[in-house]
Amino acid sequence: MITLSHISVSFGASVLALDDLSLTIPSGQYVVVVGPNGSGKTTLLNVIAGALLPRSGAVFFEDRDVTRLVEHRRSRWVARVFQNPLSGTAPELSILENFRLASLRTSHAGLRIGVNAAFRGLVRDRIATLGMGLENKVDQLMGTLSGGQRQALTLLMSVMDKTDVLLLDEPTAALDPRSSELVLRTADALISQYRLTALLITHNLKDAHTYGSRLIQMSSGRIVRDLSSDVKAALDLPSLFSWFS
Repeated sequence: MITLSHISVSFGASVLALDDLSLTIPSGQYVVVVGPNGSGKTTLLNVIAGALLPRSGAVFFEDRDVTRLVEHRRSRWVARVFQNPLSGTAPELSILENFRLASLRTSHAGLRIGVNAAFRGLVRDRIATLGMGLENKVDQLMGTLSGGQRQALTLLMSVMDKTDVLLLDEPTAALDPRSSELVLRTADALISQYRLTALLITHNLKDAHTYGSRLIQMSSGRIVRDLSSDVKAALDLPSLFSWFS
């Protein structure tokens, strides 16, 4: 469970990015967050990830206060996928080497990239679930792949090691519609398979309507709507579009 208690974040003297925001996300819940630019969506994810220290308030994972726990320490539990497909991978390394690095994300051992036949087989099996044919190209450099391919692989890499929380910060913003659908379907399957607590930020209201079990609308650093799974399921797409008309 993630609990944010009275979180405020400011940039400079006048910009209040999060305004006394409180939010509880039960373990295993998939939350979709919508709102205009500047509403505080990415700041919310930054606070959960530990990339931003709030001006006031507290962050809890289960009963542990992690407010001052820095981002690389929280990576034991938190994985994140960004807007830019280039952000989550090392282009000069092969697909297989990228997966090996991802598998060491929470390890205290040295960053040795060596792999064995068992690990190669594991990676090939996981990549095969994408239906992209990349399982036979694991020695290909990551930098030679398309943005959609890299983003889909980034999702798979995010769960190579133990992960409890998956943060998706507009992961399809730079992708074509076909790649976007693949990435979101892959994310949905992984969230269900590994029972992850997940937050998806999106500007695509059709995707917000389709995915997730809870829907939150933000504005000016506050949560202005918070729909449970039952209410979200009953919400039709025109009503969702009317929020922004």
